[in-house]
Amino acid sequence: MKYPFLILVLIMLSCGRGKKYHDETAAEQPESELIADILVYQNEQNESFKDPVTSPLPDRFRKDFESLDFFEPDTSYVVKARFVRTPDAVPFLNPTTTERKTEEVVYGIAHFTLNGAEHQLEVYQSLDLLDQDEYEDYLFLPFLDETNGNETYGGGRYIDLTIPEGDTLVIDFNKAYNPYCVYNKKYSCPLVPRQNYLRTNVRAGVKNFLKD
Repeated sequence: MKYPFLILVLIMLSCGRGKKYHDETAAEQPESELIADILVYQNEQNESFKDPVTSPLPDRFRKDFESLDFFEPDTSYVVKARFVRTPDAVPFLNPTTTERKTEEVVYGIAHFTLNGAEHQLEVYQSLDLLDQDEYEDYLFLPFLDETNGNETYGGGRYIDLTIPEGDTLVIDFNKAYNPYCVYNKKYSCPLVPRQNYLRTNVRAGVKNFLKD
């Protein structure tokens, strides 16, 4: 009779361990949701690059394209910035990779902590796009960091943002992407202002595109 008893005890212990495991998973759910959101973004980017209508890739690269080279999702690169608006900023013409210039204005300054240090970045509103309804709340964040020219494109990367309701701006560096001119020289891409240089490694988002 002792063997059925031992089996019953083992089953009870196993169930107890399972319940504890599920409790821990539930406690970690917020981070899991962030990771899931990053993975959805990466998948959307890959699908866009595969589609001949939306892809910046020339046909010779797109036909064998499978995926962009991303850093592993890292929630430490999702930061909550204190956003200070700059309503008196004067619009300026920003140079691009061609002779074209874009009209931008500093909409606000994002102050945040990343990799244990304080940083700030200018966030821009593209005045050229304001006449298009889909860009009514659009903000543009180009930045440079110490991975440029090594792990990432030397000219810096971009992040798309939306005007926040309050004074907090969430910046997810996992959604940093390359200018389209990295993939195809027919595109005209805004240059990153030097004041938006982060003196740290941002190992998040898309890596450099290497043409074989």
